[in-house]
Amino acid sequence: MSLDELHLNLRNLTVEDYPQLKTLMDKVYDDIGGAWPKLTIDKLVQEFPDGQLVIEDDEVIVGVALTALVDYDTFSNPHKYDDLIGSREVILNEPEGDAMYGLDVLIDPAYRGYRLGRRLYEARKELCRSMNLRAILAGGRIPQYHEYADALSPTEYIDKVARRELHDPILSFQLANDFQVKRLLRKYLPEDEKSQGFATLLEWNNILFEPAERVLESRKTQVRVGAVQWQMREFDSVESVLQQVEYFVDALSGYQSDFAVFPELFNAPLMGLQDRAAQQDQMAAIRFLAGFTEQFKSELSRMAVAYNINIVAGSMIEAGEDDRLYNVSYLCHRDGTLERQHKLHITPQERRDWVIEGGDELRVFDTDAGRVGIQICYDVEFPELSRLLAEQEMDILFVPFWTDTKNGYLRVRHCAQARAIENECYVVLCGSVGNVPSIENLDIQYAQSSVFSPSDFAFPHDAVLAETTPNTEMIMFSDLDLTRLTVVRNEGSVTNLKDRRKDLFDLRLRDWSWKSGGRQEEA
Repeated sequence: MSLDELHLNLRNLTVEDYPQLKTLMDKVYDDIGGAWPKLTIDKLVQEFPDGQLVIEDDEVIVGVALTALVDYDTFSNPHKYDDLIGSREVILNEPEGDAMYGLDVLIDPAYRGYRLGRRLYEARKELCRSMNLRAILAGGRIPQYHEYADALSPTEYIDKVARRELHDPILSFQLANDFQVKRLLRKYLPEDEKSQGFATLLEWNNILFEPAERVLESRKTQVRVGAVQWQMREFDSVESVLQQVEYFVDALSGYQSDFAVFPELFNAPLMGLQDRAAQQDQMAAIRFLAGFTEQFKSELSRMAVAYNINIVAGSMIEAGEDDRLYNVSYLCHRDGTLERQHKLHITPQERRDWVIEGGDELRVFDTDAGRVGIQICYDVEFPELSRLLAEQEMDILFVPFWTDTKNGYLRVRHCAQARAIENECYVVLCGSVGNVPSIENLDIQYAQSSVFSPSDFAFPHDAVLAETTPNTEMIMFSDLDLTRLTVVRNEGSVTNLKDRRKDLFDLRLRDWSWKSGGRQEEA
């Protein structure tokens, strides 16, 4: 049959289709009893019409998928085919079931080679997602096993098929369609002599499944991020800086952003409130700057609540309880909660001129718009940190930065984009621009703020979702689809996180809580 002669149509099975269905099932299942009785099919169509699929060619049925609703906990454990069947061969469809059970998929032998089975499986998967069901389960026959039963146990046979050393017409097809073997089923279908009564319990997991209690919480999956490419300028007071900050927060909130992001040390121009002579002492100048941090934290937290937006407050200098100086980013939640992330890796300049120290804790923060991490500038150049955050299911990584030259900026940018790809997350890069010669401790600025994505079909071809004009004060928006992260992590062209060779290497964060009286252990 040539492709030009095909006129295929996918639709739901009806009770009027039974004569054609019987003919097809008798042809394909001649070794295990042929077609289901009409009563069985009529009842199944009546109770779960969406789950019964056919492919027809010029109104002749050439492929069928029959499906029932079941309780996942019951049928994800050992069972027999008869557990699905009630009296008079009625299939026990469970209307309140949380999983689909694949009863049959059959293709007319004359139409094999056109991947019609794959088309039916994709339709089943889409139905499973649309109904928010946990999984598709199936008991899979292994009809070639009888040829190897004298030499191989069923588990050895399954393993060889999985490694493609042997081919089984059913199991090989199931594995090629992303089903996983959960266990071996014994005496599943005793009359199946070719499989010698054995079957595989197969599962396709719906990665987008949300339990009912979480659906009711309306967890946000579409997130809008707004970033401020901040112009460094002279200010005559703390109030004037905060006025400029609030102007941007107001603007970003007006566009319904979930996050407002500011650059690293965006309030550094406040060092210019000292006279020029006092600024010559760089350590004193940076401690002077740290004196404004409490006021900024309080005001930014107020803005987060007042404008209903989560604020990633770039970073500011903070004097710790030990009187040492730290570079700290603050996450101001719109519910009033305030959390912090220290810069962990300190640049040579920060260490030499300002005597800044690195923090010890690395955290993922739960927000009402996803799980987020923060790495301040230099930290993003250390891939271990992002991987540790990814292992805690981080969705968005915020990177407030300050770079002076284009090569410094490109170093941060390239590392940030690598983090997005290797950890299958979004990365938001936000920097400052401008030059203020009148302030002693402000270097030149170079920035092009950007938002990066994983690199796969669901994202832009260059994995860049948004970027600003270099060295120009402006705001930038990007809409992030968290559902796409779930899909790419499980079904992407490559799956970096899933495919890690944990048998060869591992990664862990040391626990330094003993510094504040806790235990000294390794996490």
